[in-house]
Amino acid sequence: MLKAVVFDFDGIIVDSEPLHCRAFQKLLEPLGAGFTWDEYVERYMGFDDRDAFREAFRVHGLALDGETLSSLIAAKATMFQEVAREGVNSYSGAVDLIRQLSGKIPLALCSGALLSDIEPVLGMLSIPDAFDCIVTADDVSASKPDPASYLLSIQKLQQLFPAQQILSELSVAIEDTPAGISSAKGAGLKVLSVTNSYPAAELHTADRVVDSLSAITLEDLQQLVP
Repeated sequence: MLKAVVFDFDGIIVDSEPLHCRAFQKLLEPLGAGFTWDEYVERYMGFDDRDAFREAFRVHGLALDGETLSSLIAAKATMFQEVAREGVNSYSGAVDLIRQLSGKIPLALCSGALLSDIEPVLGMLSIPDAFDCIVTADDVSASKPDPASYLLSIQKLQQLFPAQQILSELSVAIEDTPAGISSAKGAGLKVLSVTNSYPAAELHTADRVVDSLSAITLEDLQQLVP
């Protein structure tokens, strides 16, 4: 029986990857560490901000100390909010599915983005309180594909709903990237993947791959668990 559902954020709820890419570009290009959209998709998408900056500096042969990294992360959060004010688009069916599930089953958000990036967007989509807990890059030291964020999401839901006996293997993650699938699988969750960011062939390790969440229901998610 399905015990919980955990949503990824970027690439599942909103099409914010182009916004993240633009924010990175504005900060990194003056430093000689910029990248194109195609390079972002191929190399950086799925990283949290820390690992994206580390990788960009590594690729360009530049040194990056902890103080500079912290400053860049803070500047990226500000830049993202500036870019996001231009508007964000939700993926088809995502907000409707969240509203369908919220209050009926324990619901978490598990993202490599910062909480400061996520909260304004949830407000724009009129679902600011839809999730029982939110786990972000602020909460873990390792980003996806490491399973830490999904393990913490399940742990938080277990603490919030102690009587419901929530287990990873009876929970479903909704993801759009190979790194996200690996993270959720590493934590023991079943995975529904959506081809918003990658073709189905690259998402083959998920338990089910769909083109959109527009036709997905609670019953569909229940079928993914034993």
